Amino acid sequence: MSDHIKSTNIQWHAGQLDHATRAQALGLSGATLWFTGLSGSGKSTVAVALEQLLIHQGTPAYRLDGDNIRHGLNADLGFSPKERQENIRRIAEVSKLFTDAGLLTLVSFISPYQKDRDAVRALHSDAGLPFVEIFVDTPLATCEERDPKGLYQKARSGELTEFTGISAPYEAPKNPELVLDTRDRSPNECALQCLHYLQKNALYAPQKER
Repeated sequence: MSDHIKSTNIQWHAGQLDHATRAQALGLSGATLWFTGLSGSGKSTVAVALEQLLIHQGTPAYRLDGDNIRHGLNADLGFSPKERQENIRRIAEVSKLFTDAGLLTLVSFISPYQKDRDAVRALHSDAGLPFVEIFVDTPLATCEERDPKGLYQKARSGELTEFTGISAPYEAPKNPELVLDTRDRSPNECALQCLHYLQKNALYAPQKER
């Protein structure tokens, strides 16, 4: 991702704390949970449910939603392949910062291209930060039937172009850490499945019970 750097006369200013020291002092190791899937698959809904569970149990977490980010940080980007790549590059850097600070960072982005998700994983790996790819594996037909934003209808009519699953491709993850099926499980059940994975892999421990 460093290929995008155009700034000159800059130098990385290292601090006196590494991630391990910060994590030990705060009791927070952090991790990025990357929810990928088609529009309408349930990514954001599960992330919302998981964020609630974590916060109510005293675990710092923050949700970065694809649509929300396009209202601000990425408001200048469209949906061409090049702009989608930049969309993911930016949020990858943000999630890396949040995770380095010790938060469980819940990223719900369609992120349709495997190479872009691989780049996000590599960015975290190079920094020694946990990265969990979660595939919300909901079939296109189910997503289109739900169509919560009316986007599939617009895509089918030609009103909306470059729409993932209809006029733009979606490349399903090859080896995700976790696969969720929102057809048979409620958002809370899927959130608990994520929580179980985090506990099993020592990425989460509740700070308090409510």
